[in-house]
Amino acid sequence: MPNRETHTGKGGHIPLANASKNSSSLAQLLIQDELFDLTLYQKLYSMLHCEKPREGAEHVCEILTDLIPVEKKHLAFWQDFFERKSERLDTGKKFKLVFIIALSRVFGKNFIGLVLEAIEIYGIKKYLLLWETHENERLAHAVSEVLGDELAHESDIILKLSAKRINPERVRNFFLGFNDGLVEILGAISGFFAAFQETVTVLIAAVMVAVAGAVSMALGIYVATSSEREMHALEKGRARFLGKNTFVLDAHAEPVSSAFIVGASYFTGAMIPILPVLFGAKSMVFSIGIGAAIVVFVSFVLAFLSGMNIKKRIGINMTMVAAAVVISYGIGSVVRSVFGVSM
Repeated sequence: MPNRETHTGKGGHIPLANASKNSSSLAQLLIQDELFDLTLYQKLYSMLHCEKPREGAEHVCEILTDLIPVEKKHLAFWQDFFERKSERLDTGKKFKLVFIIALSRVFGKNFIGLVLEAIEIYGIKKYLLLWETHENERLAHAVSEVLGDELAHESDIILKLSAKRINPERVRNFFLGFNDGLVEILGAISGFFAAFQETVTVLIAAVMVAVAGAVSMALGIYVATSSEREMHALEKGRARFLGKNTFVLDAHAEPVSSAFIVGASYFTGAMIPILPVLFGAKSMVFSIGIGAAIVVFVSFVLAFLSGMNIKKRIGINMTMVAAAVVISYGIGSVVRSVFGVSM
């Protein structure tokens, strides 16, 4: 790190000696994150042909057009602050970039809208933590400037997506339903293999549980979404009666479509561990192996979309899978031993 004591940004002179206990790691984090965001936005901009946007993509292109120059400013700000230049993403960021672009091509504008929101939320959480950690240091002044931009971005993205009637919640519902179906049925199959001897019996029982679970999930989300819309309408009516000018976002989630998405995605996730049995697997090994691999993939997506630590989310989901498999297998073994279940 250069010995130069200060850098001048809009926040004034900032002593680098007091910036962080590990300035090198902090510089790497901030510069790489801003470089990743900028690179992703540029690639999405190119993918959507935002110079002449496709029909239906105008709103996302508008957001990207606003975000790209600001991300360039943030990248240049931190590069100047730490006197470091980083023109290339590290290996992990490159993989993440390719992964997100691939998913964006598959799921389209709704997913991209959710990606933009997720990235800005992650930025807010990161800069808030950094600001709080270094609250009594000069670095807080630099962070506050960037954090102000991030907060403005997040609000702007939500409002623009809302105005264009884009509902990224559908994408989130799909992955949440898929994850629930996968984990729950994986546990159920483990118990069925312990209790029953015939593969056909395991298959029939697993499919029945998957169908029942999908219907239950669909009904649950239908009731929840209906209640949410009713409360939203009540709040709007109350605000209008009281003459308040408070802006309230319209609720876009349709109960029927939300119920269908969650139910269908639950059943789709449930079929992942069922398929090996359908194709003749005689034990739960194949179901667990395939299910675990897909859980890692889904955990990565959910962690990114929710702004959660990716390693933490994968760890939690894998722990849930392990617990579901062990507990269900144990129950199945006890049932078979105590009640003499054998088919």
